[in-house]
Amino acid sequence: MQTLPNPTTNSASTTPAFESTIKRRKTRPVSIGDVTIGGGYPVVVQSMINEDTLDIDGSVAAIRRLHEIGCEIVRVTVPSMAHARALSEIKQKLKQTYQDVPIVADVHHNGMKIALEVAKHIEKVRINPGLYVFEKPDSNRTEYTKAEFDDIGDKIAETLKPLVISLRDQGKAMRIGVNHGSLAERMLFTYGDTPEGMVESALEFIRICESLDFHNIVISLKASRVPVMLAAYRLMAKRMDDEGMDYPLHLGVTEAGDGEYGRIKSTAGIATLLADGIGDTIRVSLTESPEKEIPVCYSILQALGLRKTMVEYVACPSCGRTLFNLEEVLHKVRDATSHLTGLDIAVMGCIVNGPGEMADADYGYVGKTPGFISLYRGREEIKKVPEDRGVEELINLIKADERWVEPD
Repeated sequence: MQTLPNPTTNSASTTPAFESTIKRRKTRPVSIGDVTIGGGYPVVVQSMINEDTLDIDGSVAAIRRLHEIGCEIVRVTVPSMAHARALSEIKQKLKQTYQDVPIVADVHHNGMKIALEVAKHIEKVRINPGLYVFEKPDSNRTEYTKAEFDDIGDKIAETLKPLVISLRDQGKAMRIGVNHGSLAERMLFTYGDTPEGMVESALEFIRICESLDFHNIVISLKASRVPVMLAAYRLMAKRMDDEGMDYPLHLGVTEAGDGEYGRIKSTAGIATLLADGIGDTIRVSLTESPEKEIPVCYSILQALGLRKTMVEYVACPSCGRTLFNLEEVLHKVRDATSHLTGLDIAVMGCIVNGPGEMADADYGYVGKTPGFISLYRGREEIKKVPEDRGVEELINLIKADERWVEPD
C-alpha cells in the first residue's frame, strides 16, 4: 500500500526517508485499486504485458512477474469482446494464486462495447481519443467546418457517455491517452500535426467527462519524438492550470526502441518533465521484454530523488591520481552491496577530492596511500585498511551500524 509523502519521505512506505528538491505540480489523487496516482503520492511505475489476453495463464504469469519486480500498475490489450471477458478470469486467478494487481485495459478502434465490458472487471480503462470514434479519412477533404467539427464532437460525447457513467458509478478511472501518431483527422485538419492538436484532443474528452461529473482521469500525450512529447506535456500542464484542472499526467516516450538508445530516449523525455515537476506516473516503452522496463523507471526516479529503491553509488571517473583500479573496485563494492536499500556508497580514487565529493554519502571507500584505502562513515574517517580487505571491511562497518541485511 502507498502512503502519502511526509517531511521525511518522498517514496513508498516500504522505502527509507529520502529528501527530494523537485517541487511537483499539484494534482488530484486518482485511485487505481490500492495504488494512487497524483495527489502528492510517489510517482507510479507502469508497464504492459506482451501476452494475448485470451491466454489466461500466460497473462496471469506475466502480470505477476512485472508486479514482483516493482511494476505497480499493469496494462493489457483488449481488442475484442472475448478479450474483455477474459479479464474477469485473469483478475480472479490473480487473487487466487497471487494477489490483486491494478490493471489498465487498453481499448482502441470504436471500442465502446468492449470498454463497457472491461469496466466491469478492472480498475482503469485507457482510451485513445484519435481512435475511440474512428473517422474514415476523406482524400478529397480540404477543411472541417465548425458545424462538421462540432457534429463529430457530439457523436464522441454520445458514445463516451455510457463508459464515463459506468466508471463514475463504480469509482473506477480512465486514462485519456493521446498519441501523436494517431490524432483524429479533424484535429489534424484544424490544428495540424502538432502538440496543440494533441492537447485539444485530450481537452475535448476531459470536458465530456467533467460534464458528467467524472474526475477520476489521468492524461497522457505520448510521441515517439522527444521534443514533441515535451512540448505536448508542457502545453497540457499550462492549459490545465489556466482552466483550473488538476488531473495527473502519465509520462512516456512511445515506441522508444530498444537497447541503450531506447533507454536514453525515454530518459530524455521522462526525466526532463519530472525535473520540472510534471508527471505522476511513468512507463518506459522498450522493444524488449516488459521486465526490462522497470529498472529503467526506477533508475530515472532515483536519479531525480523521487524514489529510493536501491543503493546510490557515487564514484569518480578516475584519473592519474587514482591509487587503485577504480572500475574493478566499484564492481566489487556493487556486487557486495547492491541488494541493500536506502544507502549511498562512494568509491573515490584518491584523497584530493574524495571526502568533499562524497560528503553526502553514508559510507566512503577512498584511496589514501598506495596499497591502502580509508573507510568513511559520512564525513568521518573510521579506519585505514589494506586494499585487499577493503570490501570486506566496508561490509563489517555497515554491519557494525546495523544497516546490513543478508542477500537472498
